[in-house]
Amino acid sequence: MKVAEMRMLRWMCGLTRGDRVRNETIREKVGVTSVECKMREARLRWFGHVKRRGMDALVRRCERLALDGFRRGRGRPKKYWGEVIRRDMEQLQLTEDMTLDRKLRTFLIRNGLSTLFKEGPSAYKAYYLRQMKIWNTSAAKQRELSKMLDEWAVYIRRKYGNKPLSSSTYLSEAEPFLEQYAKRSPQNQALIGSAGNFVKVEDFMAVVEGEDEEGDLESMKDIAPSSPSITTKDMVAKNEGLIVFFPGIPGCAKSALCKEILNAPGGLGDDRPVHSLMGDLIKGRYWQKVADECRKKPYSIMLADKNAPNEEVWRQIENMCLSTKASAIPVIPESEGTEINPFSIDALAVFIFRVLHRVNHPGNLDKSSPNAGYVMLMFYHLYEGKSRQEFESELIERFGSLVKMPILKPERSPLPDSVRSIIEEGINLYKLHTNKHGRLESTKGTYVKEWVKWEKQLRDILLGNSDYLNSIQVPFEFAGKEVIDQLKAIARGKYSAPTSEKRKLGSIVFAAISLPVPEILSLLNDLAQKDPKVGNFLKDKSMESSIQKAHLTLAHKRSHGVAAVANYGSFLHQKVPVDVGALLFSDKLAALEAEPGSVEGEKVNSKNQWPHVTLWTGQGVAAKDANTLPELLSQGKATRVDINPPVTITGTLEFF
Repeated sequence: MKVAEMRMLRWMCGLTRGDRVRNETIREKVGVTSVECKMREARLRWFGHVKRRGMDALVRRCERLALDGFRRGRGRPKKYWGEVIRRDMEQLQLTEDMTLDRKLRTFLIRNGLSTLFKEGPSAYKAYYLRQMKIWNTSAAKQRELSKMLDEWAVYIRRKYGNKPLSSSTYLSEAEPFLEQYAKRSPQNQALIGSAGNFVKVEDFMAVVEGEDEEGDLESMKDIAPSSPSITTKDMVAKNEGLIVFFPGIPGCAKSALCKEILNAPGGLGDDRPVHSLMGDLIKGRYWQKVADECRKKPYSIMLADKNAPNEEVWRQIENMCLSTKASAIPVIPESEGTEINPFSIDALAVFIFRVLHRVNHPGNLDKSSPNAGYVMLMFYHLYEGKSRQEFESELIERFGSLVKMPILKPERSPLPDSVRSIIEEGINLYKLHTNKHGRLESTKGTYVKEWVKWEKQLRDILLGNSDYLNSIQVPFEFAGKEVIDQLKAIARGKYSAPTSEKRKLGSIVFAAISLPVPEILSLLNDLAQKDPKVGNFLKDKSMESSIQKAHLTLAHKRSHGVAAVANYGSFLHQKVPVDVGALLFSDKLAALEAEPGSVEGEKVNSKNQWPHVTLWTGQGVAAKDANTLPELLSQGKATRVDINPPVTITGTLEFF
C-alpha cells in the first residue's frame, strides 16, 4: 500500500525513483497525509462509536461471538480487528479509557439498574466503583462520575421506588436526568460532554459574586453579598421589568390571554408598557430573544407567549431575571391534576379538543396536523412525575408568585367514558412508543398504524362529544378577567404568595453540614505534628481565631437555586457523618477535602463540584475561592496532604 501511494505521489511531482528524492521530501511538497494515517483515523473513529454503544447492540454482540471449528489458513494469520486497534492505540499512546466517557455514563446507569433495585444504593456504588477500577479510570474522573451516579440512584429510586426499571426504558429516564445534570455547571457540562444530542451547550448556572457569604471566616464575616439574586417576593418593584410566562400545554389559551392583556385598558395598572413575543413566530432561540427584548426595554412587561414546560426552561427564566434585573410570574391553567401529573385527564381532553378546532395555526398544530394528538401527549408527558402540589410549590419557590387561569367549571358532570378511554389509550400507546423509540416521531417506528388509527378515533370521539366539552369550560371572558386581576394585584403589591411545603423552611440561603470546630482544630494539630509541611504552613496562622464556624456546604441558592437547597429538607437537623480525606493549601487558601456520608442508608450528596470545608483565606481573598484549590494543585501552586485513613467527623445538616 505504501509503495503504491509513493508511486502516485512521485508521478504527481513528475519524479521517478531514479531522481533519488526522499519520500519525506515528496510528502512535504505535496502536503498529503499518508493513507495509512487516514485508515488508522477511520478505524479509531469507528472504535469509539462501537464502544459507546450498549452491550446489547448488534455491533457489540459480534465482539462476543465464539466461532466453533474455525481455523485460520496457512501462512501468517491475518490480524483480528481488535488486534489492529490495539496496535493503533499503542502507536498513538492512547488508552481505551479515553473512548469510554459516554460508555461509563450509559453502561453504569443501565447495567447497574438491576444491582440498584435489588441490592440497594450501597451495592450499586460498589458495583460502579469496581467497574471504574477495572477500566483504570482516573481518581479525579471517578469522583466526578460517582457524584453524578449517586444522584442518579436517588433520582430513579424516588421515582420508581423498588420497582425495577427495564433496560429497554432506561434511556427515557436517563436522558432528561443527564440533560438537567449537565446544565447545573460548566464542570457538569464537561463531564456529560456530547452524551447524545439532547445536551445543549448553554450554561444556565448563576454566577456567585461577593465575599464569604457563608460566614466561615472571622475576617469576612461582616461582608454582605454583592450579587443580585432571585428572591421570593410578594410584589414587583416599579423600577424593574416583569416577565409573564406560561407553564402549560397547547390549547390552554395563552395566546388569546396575551391579546387580552395587551388590549386591557391601562395595562396592569401601572405605567409600564406591555409587549408580547409569540413563540410560534420566532425562529431560533426564543428565550434568548426574550432576554434581549428585556434588556432593550428594562422597565416593561413582557408576555412570553410560549409554553414553558419544565425545569430546563424555568432555569433559563431564572437566569434571565438575574441578568436583566426582572421578575417573573408564572400563569398556569387551573386543574386538579393526577398523582403523577399536574394536569387532569379532563383538562387534557379539553386542551386537545381546542387544538383540533384551530385553523391555520402559526405553529402548525391545528386540525390539519395528522399527529396533533401525539404532540399533545408529548407536551403532557413533559410534566410527568410531578403532582399538582409539587408543580405549584416548585413554581412558587422559584418565582415567589403564581397566577391560576380557570379552565374547567368546578361543578361539572364526569368525563364521558369514551373520552376518558381514548385519552388513556393514547397515553398507554405513547408510553409504549417512547419506551421503544424514545423521541422518534409517531409517523415512524413500530406503532405507525396504531397511531394513525388512534388519531382518527380521537377526532371522532372528541368531536362527537363537542356539546359536553364546550359546556364544562369556563367562559374565556371570565378566565381572562381573573388572570388580569391577579396580575394587577401582584404589580400593585396587593398579593400574598401561597405557602408551599418548601417555603415553610423559611428564607434560606444555603444548606450545609455544621461541623464541630474543636474537632477540626484537633485534626489540624495532629496533621501539624505528623507532617512538617503542615506544621510550617500553620505556625503563623491563628486558626483558633480564624475559624468561627466549620461546615461543609451542600448547595447554595445563588449557584444551585432555591429548590436544590430545599431538597435537603428531609435531612434537616439530622446527624451526617463526613469523611475528611485531605488537606489542601496554597499561599492564600486552605481547605479540607470532605465527603458527606449517609443518613439511614440514603446518601447525602453535595451539589458542589469539590466538597470541602474552608479553613483559612489570605487578605483580600474570598472564601468561595477555595473552590479553585484542586485547579491550583494541578498547576503545582498548591499542596495536598492526604489523611489516610480518612477521619470521620459527624455534623448536623442545617439551613442558613
